[in-house]
Amino acid sequence: MEPLIFAIGDRQPVIHPSAFIAPGAVICGDVEVHENASVWYGSVLRGDTNKIVVGKGSNVQDGTIIHVDDPRWGGSPTIIGENALVGHKCMLHGCTVHDGGFVGMCATMLDGSVVETGAILAAGAFLSAKKCVPAGEMWAGMPARKMRDLREGEDKMALIGSGHYVEEARAHAAALKAV
Repeated sequence: MEPLIFAIGDRQPVIHPSAFIAPGAVICGDVEVHENASVWYGSVLRGDTNKIVVGKGSNVQDGTIIHVDDPRWGGSPTIIGENALVGHKCMLHGCTVHDGGFVGMCATMLDGSVVETGAILAAGAFLSAKKCVPAGEMWAGMPARKMRDLREGEDKMALIGSGHYVEEARAHAAALKAV
C-alpha cells in the first residue's frame, strides 16, 4: 500500500525528497511537507481550500487529520513549524504550531488557535478557536486551560521527539524498501 498523494484542481502537494510519507497516508491539495518531516500511517492532510505546511523535521503521527477552511470565509491555513511534534490521532483545523511546539495525542486545535514554541498542548486537550498556548506553559482539558508552567527541560520535548521521529522515519523507509 502506497500513500495517496494527489492534486485538487491546481492545488498540488509539494513533498521534499527526504520527507517520509507512510503507506496509508492521504495528502491532497495545497500541502507542503518539508525536509526530514514525516507524515505517518493513516494520517489525512487535506489542503483542498487553503494551505497546509509541515515544517522541516516535524512529524504528524499516525491517524492525525489536518484540514483548513477557505480564506474567503475567514479560514486560516494550518501551519506546523520546524521540529514540532503532533501526536497520534490529533485533529488540527486552520491552526498554527510554532517551531518546537508539542501537540499531545488525541488533542484538537480549532481555527486560529496556536501552540507557541516551547509550549505543550496535553494529550486529549481541546484548544478552542483563537486560543493560544504560550511558551513555557502546558494546557490541558476540554476546553483547554493552563494546567501549569513547564518544568526545566520540558520546553525542549518537541525538539527531542522530532529528532527521534526523523530517525524512526528513516528506519521505516528502509524497512518498506526491503518489503
